[in-house]
Amino acid sequence: MSAQKMGTLLYLIENFYTDTVNLDKVTEDAIVAALKELDPHSAYISKKDVEKTNEPLVGSFEGIGVTFQLIRDTITVIGPVPGGPSEKVGIMAGDQFIKIDGEDAFGKKVNNDYVQKHLRGKKGTKVTVSVKRGKEKELIDFEIIRDKIPLNSINAAFMMDKGIGYIKLDRFAQDSDKEFKTAMEKLQGQGMKNLILDLRSNSGGYLNTAIEMVDEFLKADQLIVYTEGIHSPRQEWRSTDKGTFTDGRLVVLIDEGSASASEILSGAIQDHDRGVVIGRRSFGKGLVQRPFNLPDGSVVRLTTSRYHTPTGRCIQRPYESGSEDYYKDLNKRLERGEYFHADSIHFPDSLKYKTENGRTVYGGGGIMPDIFMPIDTSFNSKLYTDLVRKGVFNRYTVDYAMANRESVKAQYPEFSEFNKEFQITDEMINAIKEIAKNEKVEWNEEQYHRSEKYIKLQIKAMIARNIWEMQQYYEVTLTEDPTITKALEVIGNNKEYKKILTNTSYK
Repeated sequence: MSAQKMGTLLYLIENFYTDTVNLDKVTEDAIVAALKELDPHSAYISKKDVEKTNEPLVGSFEGIGVTFQLIRDTITVIGPVPGGPSEKVGIMAGDQFIKIDGEDAFGKKVNNDYVQKHLRGKKGTKVTVSVKRGKEKELIDFEIIRDKIPLNSINAAFMMDKGIGYIKLDRFAQDSDKEFKTAMEKLQGQGMKNLILDLRSNSGGYLNTAIEMVDEFLKADQLIVYTEGIHSPRQEWRSTDKGTFTDGRLVVLIDEGSASASEILSGAIQDHDRGVVIGRRSFGKGLVQRPFNLPDGSVVRLTTSRYHTPTGRCIQRPYESGSEDYYKDLNKRLERGEYFHADSIHFPDSLKYKTENGRTVYGGGGIMPDIFMPIDTSFNSKLYTDLVRKGVFNRYTVDYAMANRESVKAQYPEFSEFNKEFQITDEMINAIKEIAKNEKVEWNEEQYHRSEKYIKLQIKAMIARNIWEMQQYYEVTLTEDPTITKALEVIGNNKEYKKILTNTSYK
């Protein structure tokens, strides 16, 4: 009856309405409005946007490098693509694009086509965006130079310590499992016995890719995940006997940006007590979308079921208050102090589950790590933020790398030597100050001394990235990462590692 009613309404509009109507647009608007009433992840994709929507998981493109969501006709950044031009200038998750090249970039005119037209573009072209960030009263201006967006799933894979490998996985794309297996083979060939898998800020991707990767860690016939919905019978995925890393110690790193497939992997590892999860509570996306083709070539991605971890947890967080409130939850976590104190997070007893070893875990709001790590704000100062935002670091390090690439490589034939010995000099800081002055960044000495270690670390890491590759950026920055320090401490102590996996409460 409802479908008949909608069809009748469109017929009446087409045949009796007083003015000329774009019925295609009316229909699309009705579809979008209807899906918004369901959940935050069901979505309509027009015919011309279908190919572009799949690009982050299957290909590459040229543009500014952000993933975004249109919330109340405003472009809201879900996250910058690691290594892309937006990340380089300091665009952050939650930023809202209010102006693009000086023109208002909100309202009814803003749709996926508008975003692609104004933010995509040839490598080397420039775009200026004015951003609303959190409670900041003034808009923040960024100048972004478009570039080819790096879409490799693995940003880094290297040995951190004797027998300890590290892999940074950015997304669960079409070929991520193949990339992962290649990286594992390389590290195992270098003597890796234990692994730190970094899923921080990994927003997810393909379910099957996550399943293939979990299969590497579990022994045969262990439940990885199952999905279930009113119209979708329970479907299970189990591990095979093909796992190549079923015995070594494993630490998985997550944070509030880890979602969907990241939660499938970390949830399975946690439920089977296969490894230790360290970080902060994950995003909380436990809804499965299935694409349905519409007659004109457009697609509806409709939520058809929920996925559940092996213990039965659905980690989807509530969305009854609407999509806008749903996406503001990360800011609310910050306001509640959740990023700093584990005891600010409360789960009802009705969502309590037990792992194989009897440890208590919870559903209904993301994966809570076994070991909580507060967000590191020791580097945070207005000076540091302004240097990133104005592109001072990026401008200096690009110029430095171009001028000194040969001499640096001659002095440090091996990157490990550079990482250990290279120092940021006073002369380099003075050059940074000059660029900052030209960009109208006020140099505050008190703030500089507060953030000095991280300012120098960022400069060194970006020089490494520009002379070598993205992996070297991580090799530098991880030396001062408290979560990595904790992961190395846990994974390097077999007694402590086993104790955590048999304990019944979070740390």
